[in-house]
Amino acid sequence: MMKMTRRLMLAAAASLPMMAGSAWAEGLISIIVNDPANPYWFTEGEVAKATAEELGYEANVAAHKGDTNTESTLIDTAITNQSVAIILDPANADGSVGAVKKAVDAGIPVFLVNAEINQEGLAKAQLVSNNAQGAALGAQAWVEAVGDSGSYVELFGAPSDNNAATRSNGYETVLTQYPDLEKADQEVANWDRTQGYQKMQSMLQANPNIIGVISGNDEMALGAIAALKEAGKLDQVKVGGFDGSPDAVEAVKAGEMQYTVLQPVAVFAEEAVRQADNFIKTGETGVEMEKQLFDCVLITAENADQMTSPFVLEQ
Repeated sequence: MMKMTRRLMLAAAASLPMMAGSAWAEGLISIIVNDPANPYWFTEGEVAKATAEELGYEANVAAHKGDTNTESTLIDTAITNQSVAIILDPANADGSVGAVKKAVDAGIPVFLVNAEINQEGLAKAQLVSNNAQGAALGAQAWVEAVGDSGSYVELFGAPSDNNAATRSNGYETVLTQYPDLEKADQEVANWDRTQGYQKMQSMLQANPNIIGVISGNDEMALGAIAALKEAGKLDQVKVGGFDGSPDAVEAVKAGEMQYTVLQPVAVFAEEAVRQADNFIKTGETGVEMEKQLFDCVLITAENADQMTSPFVLEQ
């Protein structure tokens, strides 16, 4: 895998020229994300769309919401619409392989963002956050916040997404170095705030003396914070997140969340479209490796004010 280092700056999507539907457009780029109700995936789609339009393409954004059947239907639509490229955040590491293959067989290059599929050589590129690196950053910051002894719980993302296991394993690699830290429980909350809230309630009932919550993403962490507030325990329990979402950054500023790990989604969403543009025009992406890693950045109270727009840190 190739580690890509880029500055975490992208002009706000709204500032880019909007040329959808123009007669001289270069063709349609179809963008398929997970669920734009989550600000992370909303930003992913909007940045990709704005970049495509800046480059002279028509662009549309659709969402599969984690459902592979919906994803397959959206791929069919992209094929019917004669898309010149597809930017896809895959619904399932294994289950999305068929959808990608269907597009490729139709002659449409596919560029994956945020999540991988468990097959190489189909997509022209797979651009993802360096989740292992980000998880290690977060886990170390979490230990600094909670201390090196006591019991804690973990909120785990969607098992169908390889990112969930990668982050959890990254946390474990760091936290097992502290033998007096004990993981009392782990629950799957599928990246969702409401599920994070509900799972936190049940874990708190079973483990009232925990000192911390480490979460696979910000939405689950924010749900946990709501449950801890309701129980009057937020002062006793430290929470760490992952994504760098606007709500999480505000929670960090307010002292309710110890940190979040910023995924450079604005960077790799833009980069995926630029690589697609390069491939359409030259037959090459311009990048040597299919799988490309983008490093994450720790957001704490010290640098939270440097967030210039959603998921963009000025450095």
